[in-house]
Amino acid sequence: MEWLSRRGHPVTGIDRSAQAISTASNFGRGVLADIESGPWPLLHEGKPEVFAGVVVTNYLWRPLFKVMAQSVAPGGVMIYETFTRGNESVGKPSRPDFLLHPGELLNAFGDLQVVAYENGFLSGPERFVQRLVAVRPAPPADGPQAPVRYPL
Repeated sequence: MEWLSRRGHPVTGIDRSAQAISTASNFGRGVLADIESGPWPLLHEGKPEVFAGVVVTNYLWRPLFKVMAQSVAPGGVMIYETFTRGNESVGKPSRPDFLLHPGELLNAFGDLQVVAYENGFLSGPERFVQRLVAVRPAPPADGPQAPVRYPL
């Protein structure tokens, strides 16, 4: 949150820890909620609130994939990185429930246009992760439109 906030982006953080929300509130909106056992806290007129960017790191709760994807606004981006199978060989998390299957992020966010995906091993600290960057294309304007350029 801090990194994005310092670059002028409005940010919202969700956590079940009051301490984490207290810290997050220094950089933007902090929402205290247990999103694994309670309702999704970011609703607008009964639908998920949408954001220009949704960033998820080191977190996996599969029932939220759909609402996370719905939270990406047209023209917005999803950045997701978390642990994948193989991580049990180098540390925690090691429970299969907390590790992605090969290609799982690609399948979970198939409604978005994937612009980057990685699945593999990282050092420092050693970990196995999947990373996904995807966008929700903006609706086309009237008339011909050049393809959107996503720098790689």
